[in-house]
Amino acid sequence: MQQTGFIYDESYFWHDTGNGAICLRPGGWVEADVYGENPETKRRVKNLLDRSGFIRELTSIEPFPVSKEQVEQVHSSSYVDKVKHLSETSGGDAGEVAIVGIDSYDIALLAAGGAATGIDAVMQEKVQNVYALTRPPGHHAERNMGMGFCLFNNVAIAAHYARKQYGIERIMILDWDVHHGNGTESAFYDDPNTLFVSIHQEYNFPPDRGLIEHTGAGDGEGYNVNIPLPAGTGNAGYLHALKELTFPIAEQFQPELILVSAGQDPSVFDPLAQMMVTADGFGSVAAEVKQLAERICDGRLVVCHEGGYSSSYVPFCTLRIIEALSGRNSKVTEDPFYVVIQGLPSNKLEKHQKEAVQKAAALQNRYWDL
Repeated sequence: MQQTGFIYDESYFWHDTGNGAICLRPGGWVEADVYGENPETKRRVKNLLDRSGFIRELTSIEPFPVSKEQVEQVHSSSYVDKVKHLSETSGGDAGEVAIVGIDSYDIALLAAGGAATGIDAVMQEKVQNVYALTRPPGHHAERNMGMGFCLFNNVAIAAHYARKQYGIERIMILDWDVHHGNGTESAFYDDPNTLFVSIHQEYNFPPDRGLIEHTGAGDGEGYNVNIPLPAGTGNAGYLHALKELTFPIAEQFQPELILVSAGQDPSVFDPLAQMMVTADGFGSVAAEVKQLAERICDGRLVVCHEGGYSSSYVPFCTLRIIEALSGRNSKVTEDPFYVVIQGLPSNKLEKHQKEAVQKAAALQNRYWDL
């Protein structure tokens, strides 16, 4: 079998967020543009896979939609009904910049279904691992409201699906999106069978979330790990956070399945963050996570696309991730933007970046042998 499955559907690119400007509605002094979360950031990923021919190295898998009942494992019935109503009428905002367009409800069911389809593919050993190019994203969506372009929490819904369909107990969710995965954290905050690790930029979105002292509650105390990194962190800092803190905890937790919320917004060109991860850096991060999965859970790994708002650079970052998952190289041998970024200290671990990881580790040492 080919090692890596690839899940997408044309419908994902038809989720219509309308006119906006980065993350604001147009009006007043704000001239209409396009929202940061728009079809091009992900459509261009598929285009690059096609243009390079690398799509033929992957097993293409058609997603199925989840049911309303499956979504309600994570979200309240009233919120799901609200998204459905907006989708069937004039559209609107289902929370805080959670844009619902016409037919977005059905597309969001298919996006969550893309993550669940990935679970099936891995657990049934059709492929070793999966990349799901889903849209709309999900990791900000809370139980009663959408947030930050997210409608339904795709990864959280998939985790519940894995438990019900396959009896999996211990699941690890790694979120490397530059913004904190608040919705996923909320969904499992008191759950000792779900290890949630979020590596994100400190003092970014959402406000007052993702603090290192947010470690879980009740039986889930210690199973919520936040690693806020300072602005300017690049490849070296992310790899350090994985090797020095994330992996030692994961190896003690021993998950049966790893899910990743993969936002390519820590990239050097992203307009909604201030990090310096390069396309090759994303490839290195994905390769390390793949090796972790091979060590502790027979390689079972499902990676779901979240944010990433540089429509020109996200495709190259995502290609490197998919190459790493598959263990194969594409024809795109060099980062075409390398000439612009070659002088940046992306591969240098700065003292203050190391100290940020040490600070998080010192707190987590209450729960884990670090």
